Amino acid sequence: MRNTMQYRDLGKSGLKASVVGLGAFAIGGWFYGGSDEKKSIAAIHASIDAGVNLIDTAPIYGFGLSETIVGKAVRGRRNKVLLATKTGLVWDSEEGEFFTHADDAWPTDKPAKYKVYKNLKPHSIMKEVETSLKRLDTDYIDLYQTHWQDATTPVEVTMEALLKLKDQGKIRAIGVSNITVDHLKRYGQIASAQEKFSLLDRGIEKQGINGYCMEHSLAILGYFTMEQGLLTGTMPPDRQFPEGDKRKGNPKFSKEFITRINGILDGLKPYAEKYGCSVAQLIMAVTASQPGITHLLIGARDEKQAVENAAGGGIVLSAEDLAELNKKTAVLEDTGKAL
Repeated sequence: MRNTMQYRDLGKSGLKASVVGLGAFAIGGWFYGGSDEKKSIAAIHASIDAGVNLIDTAPIYGFGLSETIVGKAVRGRRNKVLLATKTGLVWDSEEGEFFTHADDAWPTDKPAKYKVYKNLKPHSIMKEVETSLKRLDTDYIDLYQTHWQDATTPVEVTMEALLKLKDQGKIRAIGVSNITVDHLKRYGQIASAQEKFSLLDRGIEKQGINGYCMEHSLAILGYFTMEQGLLTGTMPPDRQFPEGDKRKGNPKFSKEFITRINGILDGLKPYAEKYGCSVAQLIMAVTASQPGITHLLIGARDEKQAVENAAGGGIVLSAEDLAELNKKTAVLEDTGKAL
């Protein structure tokens, strides 16, 4: 049966977040060939109106652009959303652990405009949080997450700084992302882990992250759920990607691979019809039903996409249908491994 948006606990934070959250990565302009502020703000407004209360961004998304746009969009609606952003990737200093060269078409393997470093040292975190608060036009952040782990800074030192920010009321909950089980154990008092997870790429299950999070009541915020549109079932095999779109030239978006994935997704149409939803929304529902996965961060660049994505968070699958859909979608992972 299909219901309105579902909400789940954000770990033990006391916060409840929509199953489908808005991932603001693309709003920063990377990977998809630029950003349209007007359309992005409209997408955020449409998401909120459709029941989405979790908006996830980061300073590095467009070098501040994503946070700035999100800040403008939630002005006057701040009490309706949980703002999640991150710390730990900096481009204004060369302190910490080198991460990548970057520019507006990040990532690139060639020297570019910026050198990005992983930096989770306390003084850097304290500087970053103030900048994020300013961009987001708010005096507190609901979920503050370490973006990538910094090998030059002990986890315990980073956590001490984050707990200080929480005591000061500048952040409400602490999260991590792109981590290992060892990191999870050392961080301790966290609410969530944000990790790449899709039915095409279930790597974190084998790493033990899902199991650890379930055992310790931590939320998992999955990103790249729809594999940059590949799992929507609507991507034309001959789709041409413009310059600046990082899907261009990626084997995962070749004509052959898109055709193969679309063929698998076509087999799900009877279930989509049963639940009165699109194949993409069905994929969201199946993904959100996987062990340990509590929330999905899905991008939207206009109002139409935002409304369609939000509807995916209101689909409740029967146990019988979920079991069958798990069998039918298992081939997606196998197909991904064969790429």
